[in-house]
Amino acid sequence: MKHTITIFKRELVGYFSTPVAYVFISVFLFLAGLFTFNLGGFFERGQADLRPFFDFLPWLFLFLVPAISMRLWAEERRQGTIELLLTLPISMTQAVLGKFLAAWAFAAVALMLTFPLWITVSVLGDPDHGVIIASYAGGILFAGGFLSIGSCISALTKNQVVAFVLSVVVCFLFMLTSLPPVMSMLNGWMDPVLLDAIRSFSFWAHFQSITKGVIDVRDLIFFGSLITFFLFTNALVLDIKKAN
Repeated sequence: MKHTITIFKRELVGYFSTPVAYVFISVFLFLAGLFTFNLGGFFERGQADLRPFFDFLPWLFLFLVPAISMRLWAEERRQGTIELLLTLPISMTQAVLGKFLAAWAFAAVALMLTFPLWITVSVLGDPDHGVIIASYAGGILFAGGFLSIGSCISALTKNQVVAFVLSVVVCFLFMLTSLPPVMSMLNGWMDPVLLDAIRSFSFWAHFQSITKGVIDVRDLIFFGSLITFFLFTNALVLDIKKAN
């Protein structure tokens, strides 16, 4: 655990030591406000809640989270510093977990900085704070799922652009599986059991369930299992490359 914490601190400090982190957070906050108040029709709805923000959050994460994860291992491989990291007296699991947790913490900080939206709806009305808290928790889990996928893909290539594009595509597929148009298209020719199985892998469905204010154990198991699987695969990929 000591080595994991050391890597976590090193990576997290690395994010904030460059202007990229501040540019990323600024873009995220700007888009969050734009989608909530303009595209989401916040004032036209006449309801004091953050539903417009959390409806758009998965689409924001679809592009912004892979932008965080693309550098996790691709940059290390491109600069050749991954060899130095892998010669340290730490396990591959510790290295993967430390870098992932740092990226996850950075994404969580960016999400928490949207708290002025929460203050705004509290001033304008009497929102259900329990639902908002659950939605933020769901957003953090959502970001963790995307980051685990992006981290795994980043380990496969030295090119950050390739890592970004592939991460967006894979994450989009995980969102696509429960969208109404897709479900309607598959419903006509696919067995209902298989259809339910496909729907169960949808980030969107699990996130929407949490944003209703009820954190179901099944949703926690889904995100926890998915994150564990992709981090395990991430470590396995690095072990294979290290052996070669």
